[in-house]
Amino acid sequence: IGFPLSHSFSMKYFTGKFKKENIKDCQYLNFPIDTIEKLPPLIAQDKDLTGLNVTIPYKEKVIGYLNKIDETARDIGAVNTIKIHRIHDNYSLTGYNTDAYGFHTSIVPHIKKIHKKALILGTGGASKAIAYVFNRLGIDYIFVSRKPKMANHISYNDLTGSLISDFRIIVNTSPLGMYPEIDKYPDIPYEYLTNDHLLYDLVYNPEMSKFLEKGSGKGTITINGLLMLHLQAEKAWEIWN
Repeated sequence: IGFPLSHSFSMKYFTGKFKKENIKDCQYLNFPIDTIEKLPPLIAQDKDLTGLNVTIPYKEKVIGYLNKIDETARDIGAVNTIKIHRIHDNYSLTGYNTDAYGFHTSIVPHIKKIHKKALILGTGGASKAIAYVFNRLGIDYIFVSRKPKMANHISYNDLTGSLISDFRIIVNTSPLGMYPEIDKYPDIPYEYLTNDHLLYDLVYNPEMSKFLEKGSGKGTITINGLLMLHLQAEKAWEIWN
């Protein structure tokens, strides 16, 4: 569930998985709901639904509809995976977060001793999973927001050369650059990037976003969100089963 879902690779991924692994009793569908209030009737009406992935903009809003929430998802404050338990005409929902697992597993091999501080671009549900991972790795971080509201939030206008030099991991958790708006990118001073920097974009469509493209021109390490998508998807599959 999410809105819109034109950017989502999940249906393609799971459809391919079912075919490759000869899983014949499963189907993965997109449900682009324009308001979270449409979730309960969706689950009640489609009795074959046993699990859900949750994407923009509902990773936080969906929590109010859950009966239970996994400890990791509670600590993060965002849910991207739901298991539906059905007993006759009744159901209960348990929320999980597999984004943290996907991000942790995909970024750790690239982290060096020089990577001690991180900038998290965006403050939505996905950014909370990234912050959770950095807390566990002992990496200091600051959120960068168009409208900073918290003590550890700064605006894009606050990104100076010295700040960029100090914060050598930069993670884009915003949808900027996601298909179909592939010419957009976060407004950071790319001229201060070096080959000591690690740029990670949660955007996975296109595989080389403008954000990563502009960073790669400076010799940075670049990672897109595709591996994270695959890892979190497989973890969700474990939960549903």
